[in-house]
Amino acid sequence: MSEIDRAISHSTGRPFHNRSSTSLGGGCINQASRITGEDGREYFLKQNHASFLAFFEAEARALTEIRDTQSVRAPEVIAYGQAQDKAFLVLEFIEEGSSSSKSQEKMGAQLAKMHQVEQPHFGWGVDNCIGATPQPNPKHDHWPEFYRDHRLGHQFRLAEKKGRKFQGSEDLLACISSFFSNYTPRPSLLHGDLWGGNASQDKNGEPFIFDPASYYGDREADLAFTYMFGGFSHAFYHAYEREYPLDRGFGVRKVLYNLYHELNHFNLFGGGYASSAQSSIDQLLQAA
Repeated sequence: MSEIDRAISHSTGRPFHNRSSTSLGGGCINQASRITGEDGREYFLKQNHASFLAFFEAEARALTEIRDTQSVRAPEVIAYGQAQDKAFLVLEFIEEGSSSSKSQEKMGAQLAKMHQVEQPHFGWGVDNCIGATPQPNPKHDHWPEFYRDHRLGHQFRLAEKKGRKFQGSEDLLACISSFFSNYTPRPSLLHGDLWGGNASQDKNGEPFIFDPASYYGDREADLAFTYMFGGFSHAFYHAYEREYPLDRGFGVRKVLYNLYHELNHFNLFGGGYASSAQSSIDQLLQAA
């Protein structure tokens, strides 16, 4: 019995013996597979280098915290640990179904409910990662400063280490507060990496979200990223607005929040994301 089999057996209280493993596509950070036991039980397995274990621990914590809100579904955490030279995370396997207007509507309403779960401070109890990029989550009382220092500033510093200095970045960081002059965000529980590839629905049309990079922050940050790559319908946004209306300044702050992801994608993958980030910086400086 492998370390992973033993971890599943211990967690579930039932012996598990892996019979087969099928690689799954879609991920660019972790190795993902569907494992099936001799008794027919199926699980979703993620693996990475042993140094990634702390990130898997943080992901397990985030998934559990999302599930505890009893809002939008997230996969149940089965086990995590280290097997030889690899870290692993075992989750409930959820069979995906076809998207529909009804499932999108449910997801919008359920996400709005999750965003109404708040805590006194921004940040989170532990650091985690966004993709493979470390994401600092110190507790903070002031959102504009948190976002300036631990989101945009953090990504700008990583970019400089890669030899890329974005024009106007210092000016943008200096005027962050101007985007919040008539808006006071509350520390809502966020998914943190909510694009179309991290949201789906099961065979019964019930929505679920996965691969979180959670922390407590402005809920607009989650909504903004849903626009960056698409995958969310009008029914999703309409249902969200019905449950938890957005502030009128969201249109501008959407650019501010997606800049974080543009910078992160540049730091991870390079390429054209640098020009996208620079364009957003220019746009924001004009609006400030």
